[in-house]
Amino acid sequence: MPRTQERLGLLFAALCAANGAFVPAFAKLTTERADPFFVAAATTLFAGVFAALVLGLRGDLEFLVGRGTGPRLFIVGTLGTACAFLLFFYGAQRTTAIEAVLCLQIEPAYSLVLSWMFLGHRPTPRRVAAIGVLLAGITLAVGGRGVSPSAGVWALLITPLCWQASHLVVLRRLTGVSPHVLTGARYVDGGLVLAIAWLARGGVAALPEPAQLRLLLPLLALQGIILSYVGTLLWYQAITRLDLARSTAIVVPSIPLLSLGASFLLLGEVPTAYQWAGLLLTAAGVCAFVTAPQMMTAPVATVAVADKQLHPAL
Repeated sequence: MPRTQERLGLLFAALCAANGAFVPAFAKLTTERADPFFVAAATTLFAGVFAALVLGLRGDLEFLVGRGTGPRLFIVGTLGTACAFLLFFYGAQRTTAIEAVLCLQIEPAYSLVLSWMFLGHRPTPRRVAAIGVLLAGITLAVGGRGVSPSAGVWALLITPLCWQASHLVVLRRLTGVSPHVLTGARYVDGGLVLAIAWLARGGVAALPEPAQLRLLLPLLALQGIILSYVGTLLWYQAITRLDLARSTAIVVPSIPLLSLGASFLLLGEVPTAYQWAGLLLTAAGVCAFVTAPQMMTAPVATVAVADKQLHPAL
């Protein structure tokens, strides 16, 4: 059974990478046509409505308001979607799709440090060295032209920290909650946070022209339901079967290689020499990371027991 679960985890990780390859190019397409705050809110609302329908059909909506799970799921939605999407779409508007996906490569570094600090996953020297190579590749790709990173680059570099923080909440405080509930909370709660913030900011007055909005809404729906909701569901299916660092290391490096084709097809973007060199360095670092020995794990029995008490039926 464990072997079967591992194979399923690898399959879900591969599907997640394939889905994620189109995210940067679509983000560039949509943020070129509308304010990134509106894009983030609308994308999340489309995903949130779809997620609520799925949870309703499964009879799982009660988890979003339950005393034991509701507040924690709200934190996951706020960190993993509301904060992350604001940063991501802001950065995507101010960079190329290729730069966007390269910046997100920093996620394994966050995963390594946070898994060590909060999950007791002690990194091996080889994985530490691999992260060093990975970071060197990112630096070369986004700063190799001698230009200081833009505000968009910094926003994209911070984005994966929000994702990893939300994953820690899941692994430490929501053990046993199904991927469908976790995914639904990401977009239902995250969508509510973004919608309220967008309205409070006076977003209605800044809506695109009606003709432009009609063309944009199908892209936002696809971006929300398929690229976001389905992509997140695949991610949670992977990390519930593989360790966090391993899942991150499989998915994150695969996306840039696949997204180069998506960016060329949708936007006509071609990587520069610096970006190719940085991508190769990053790929080498990630390969070393993935093939390194498993990390030593500190006991987390207390957390597991507490979570089972909160969700005795799971």
